[in-house]
Amino acid sequence: MTDRPVILVDTREQCPLHFSDAVDVEICTLPTGDYSIRGYSDRIVIERKAPGDLWQCTGSERARFEGELARLQAYPLRAVVIESTIDGILATMPRGRVQPRTVIRSTIAWSQDFGIPMVWAGNPQNAACWVEYFLTRIARKAEERAA
Repeated sequence: MTDRPVILVDTREQCPLHFSDAVDVEICTLPTGDYSIRGYSDRIVIERKAPGDLWQCTGSERARFEGELARLQAYPLRAVVIESTIDGILATMPRGRVQPRTVIRSTIAWSQDFGIPMVWAGNPQNAACWVEYFLTRIARKAEERAA
């Protein structure tokens, strides 16, 4: 890339990921999702889910989140990055009526039904590394094809 890549972070992100010094960060309002990259925000978007948020998305916030997934489908390159592992979710006590297996099964169903990869990053640090690489690699490849 000719300029430093600029990762776009949605203004609604309450605790944004921390990226390396190789990229710049700009806070802006994204139409959907939490992260994108300058110059490609109409084609690339990533939704981020912390474990507690994921639990809500499989319970009381399910309809809202499925609406978000439907909006993500409009983007050729999209993903949901989860700041947990499958084992981490399975080891968690049930929350209300939502069982740990329901959370895992929901992510599988969403991936199949909406065609959106669910990336189990393990923790926020791994999520930041994954998001940064995903966004900068795709932007770099697009610029190489354009040259």
